Amino acid sequence: MGRVDLLRQRVSHDPRADVLDLAPLLASMGEGPTRFAGEAHVDAMGHELGDQLARDGAPILEEPVSLSFDYEIENTERTVGARLGGEIGKRYGSHAPPGTLRASFTGSAGQSFGAFLSAGVELVLTGEANDYVGKGMAGGSIVVRAPEDDAGNPTLFGNTVLYGATGGELFCAGAAGERFCVRNSGATAVVEGAGDHPCEYMTGGTVVILGLFGSNLGAGMTGGQVYVYDADARLGKHLNSQLVAAHRLSDHDAATLRPLIQRHHELTRSPLAADLLARWDDVLGSFWRVAPKDDVARIESAAEGTLAKG
Repeated sequence: MGRVDLLRQRVSHDPRADVLDLAPLLASMGEGPTRFAGEAHVDAMGHELGDQLARDGAPILEEPVSLSFDYEIENTERTVGARLGGEIGKRYGSHAPPGTLRASFTGSAGQSFGAFLSAGVELVLTGEANDYVGKGMAGGSIVVRAPEDDAGNPTLFGNTVLYGATGGELFCAGAAGERFCVRNSGATAVVEGAGDHPCEYMTGGTVVILGLFGSNLGAGMTGGQVYVYDADARLGKHLNSQLVAAHRLSDHDAATLRPLIQRHHELTRSPLAADLLARWDDVLGSFWRVAPKDDVARIESAAEGTLAKG
């Protein structure tokens, strides 16, 4: 590091490449060879709260205790929950540890809040979070709600939430940014709005979008299902129909969807969820189920067979 005296520009014998003069990059800083003389490298800041959570939650790895903690969080704190999730995964794989942990946070979470979360851990955030919430999570749950004095219709997530998630659940009483649930393969999520490209390249899991959503829904989606509340008839213009199709809810779909919205309301105290549940029979006709075309065709074929038998 810093030994530019050991570097030489390679001759490529390509007339165009050799025209490039790299001498300014190889200039010596003062007399004699320049060497790195600064302070030793230190770990990047922003993991202190995650480390503390891992220490506080360590007992759940050993015994069947139920722990609860409250923390203030700032957007400089990144990957909170990842270290504890990694320890659980290292010891128990996809299984839950002996104990459980509920961690409540107030403030603005930095990038990758709840990344690589595992079973047995619940993170509850009152505030907002940056990009990559729940990235790679395999279990546990993430609950996000707005502060009590919020003006309404909040956007509480950044982009690329639940990227590559394989399990667990997420409930957000607000909207998310772009590419919500990209490459999700097993997580369950309820959100009250999403930007462009929601559920891109999704291969599994169940997603519920209760608010406005952007264009290109379901691009490259080969598995899983998305329940969309479409009171304003936006889906036709925003659905990428190359691999997926939309159909109205069956009785089975309605029986799957309602408990998810009820749980969303219980965990987030969402006014929107409360309103939908109160008017359930009236709003049910505004929901669509989006799924890969072969899955939709299979369901329709089964329904036709049932009618034929009748």
